[in-house]
Amino acid sequence: MVMPQPILETSRLRKIFGGLMAVVDLNFKVMPGQIKAIIGPNGAGKTTLFNIITGILPPTGGTIRFKGREISGEKPHRIAQKGISRTFQTVELFGNMTVLENVMVGRHVRTKKGLIQSGLRLPGVKREERLVLEMAQEKLEVVGLMRRANESASGIPLGEQKLLEIARALATDPQLLLLDEPAAGLNETEKLRIGEIIRKIRGSGITVLLVEHHMDLVMNISDEIVVLNYGEKVAEGTPEEVKGDEKVIDAYLGVEIRYA
Repeated sequence: MVMPQPILETSRLRKIFGGLMAVVDLNFKVMPGQIKAIIGPNGAGKTTLFNIITGILPPTGGTIRFKGREISGEKPHRIAQKGISRTFQTVELFGNMTVLENVMVGRHVRTKKGLIQSGLRLPGVKREERLVLEMAQEKLEVVGLMRRANESASGIPLGEQKLLEIARALATDPQLLLLDEPAAGLNETEKLRIGEIIRKIRGSGITVLLVEHHMDLVMNISDEIVVLNYGEKVAEGTPEEVKGDEKVIDAYLGVEIRYA
């Protein structure tokens, strides 16, 4: 029997800022089709890890492999082209553009026509523009924002801005989607909606790696969880395994994890 290959794998991954070890010899795998969460207290290295995986920061040491090929230290646009996309902890939208235009911008890593071709309206440009428009509308349907398509991105509520960021990330056609605190600042209804959409994304064949502080959301949607503390992995396993791990309770939660 052939074992499936991890879609993402880190080996002895390290990141040092001055004398501070932000990520410490981190080994973990994400299997295709998983929703895998990374949790830990503030300063545990979670967003730093996302920044290394997506090429925003170079690793100090170790390796990152995506679909079996090393991507350590590659430029962000190259990593996006390979099939990894992300959202950010703080919403990063083009506020002067419409909701639809924001999603269309996310498609640029997959377009083939250059600036000169577009300016001269050479053959194929109109067809590509039409396909980009249709794709953007499709992604807005996924997150339930099609009714907001022509509104200013800066004018919609925070919860919907979070969904818009997800739609824009989906516009790159990722195989692996990294979500950095998608439920931060949201109310209970909005958190439930985010959870449903993440499951829907996984159901479409996209693997999800998630950083999140809302433990009820993490425990309800994750297949596996990695727990970081001071940049070091202290636990990994299913939600049930992590829930009862004394090291997790001591390092992060301080109390027994309870979730619906």
